[in-house]
Amino acid sequence: MDVGTVILDLDGPVAQITISNEARRNAMSLAMWQQLGEQLSQLGDDVRCLVLQGAGDKAFVAGADISEFRGSRRSPVDVEHYDGCAEAAMNALHDLSIPTIAKISGFCIGGGMALALCCDVRLAEIGSQFAIPAARLGLGYGATNIKHLLDAVSVPVATDMLVSARRFSAEEALQMGLVNRIYPPDQFAAQVGRYVADIARNAPLTVQAAKRTIRELTKIRPDADLALCKDLIAACFASEDYLEGMTAFAEKREPQFKGR
Repeated sequence: MDVGTVILDLDGPVAQITISNEARRNAMSLAMWQQLGEQLSQLGDDVRCLVLQGAGDKAFVAGADISEFRGSRRSPVDVEHYDGCAEAAMNALHDLSIPTIAKISGFCIGGGMALALCCDVRLAEIGSQFAIPAARLGLGYGATNIKHLLDAVSVPVATDMLVSARRFSAEEALQMGLVNRIYPPDQFAAQVGRYVADIARNAPLTVQAAKRTIRELTKIRPDADLALCKDLIAACFASEDYLEGMTAFAEKREPQFKGR
């Protein structure tokens, strides 16, 4: 089975990582999470900016490749391995000292949203669609992912996105504060290129200091009960509803959740 690939291209001070799995709208397989972490580790000290994009124009990343879940998440050990690979890759992206830009064209769903939210700036093409459909699948959406969402949007907006699991447009994403700017398709590549070039010309120590200071000032509160959050997420994955969500997705039907 083609599990997709993650491609790193270097152009002077600008690095570009392309998520490529077009047959599945660039959905992330386990192998691709591992590749992403490996590619990020290859960035040298001369890189001043990173652009993350999806292959083609249909999707940025349309989530995790859920078709893999029954094979790669069958046991608690499998789940821990899978989640560890995905978390390590996203942490590596989020913790880069250089500015990171999500170049979003097409579907940005679920795991795609999590990846985009690991980036510092999100630029989107008009016509793109966004959603966090965990509640439609019985999945637990991790505390770290929700923290990244709250770094971008208000509590009411984040709550709406998570509990409704609805899709919304690039225009609404801009209004929410989820994306920084939106562009028509015929201007998108050029505008992103100009923006990235501007960042790459700026003083790197000043840029990195600004990014690090922002991160320090927006850390998780020390009294946040992260153990409770982890238990709640684990309970979702251990539930009958999770199995029903996966089955319904595979069978292309509406799930019938029972709250257990």
